[in-house]
Amino acid sequence: MGIDSKVRPKVNVSPYVHFMMDFRNQTREQQPNTYYDFTEFSRKCSEKWRTISKKEKKKYEALAKRDKDRYQREMRNYSGPRRERRRRDPDAPRKPPSSFLLFSQDHFDEIKEQHPNWTVAQVAKAAGRMWARCSEADKIPYEERAAVLRAKYLEEREAYYHQCQRGE
Repeated sequence: MGIDSKVRPKVNVSPYVHFMMDFRNQTREQQPNTYYDFTEFSRKCSEKWRTISKKEKKKYEALAKRDKDRYQREMRNYSGPRRERRRRDPDAPRKPPSSFLLFSQDHFDEIKEQHPNWTVAQVAKAAGRMWARCSEADKIPYEERAAVLRAKYLEEREAYYHQCQRGE
């Protein structure tokens, strides 16, 4: 039972973002005339994040949890338009798999057979490691298959767009 709001609530942020805002404010106080471009600041910030203690990280995790609770509470009271995912046209051609996905599909059963208790994520990581270790020559057949599928997709997409324009 809160006040209905038309203004969409500000989304919650991660512990790292809370740390980054804090770090930016500290840097500005200590060195007010120093300018850091985004890349340089991000690098310094991530280095500092890796070195802080777990106790200090807990402080930012608590801030993030409070922020998440606030966001969820405000979203319950939000009565404005909700973001809806754009529905995919079932007649539209699907994007083709990449060479890595083709490789993964070929090796999925093999990896799963060797490690039956692994989750899909673990199998995918193993496939990624296998792909990274493959020589360029071993990758060529997958890249060629991906190129053929991509060319076919582009043709189908072009035909689909022409069909859509004629239909409207």
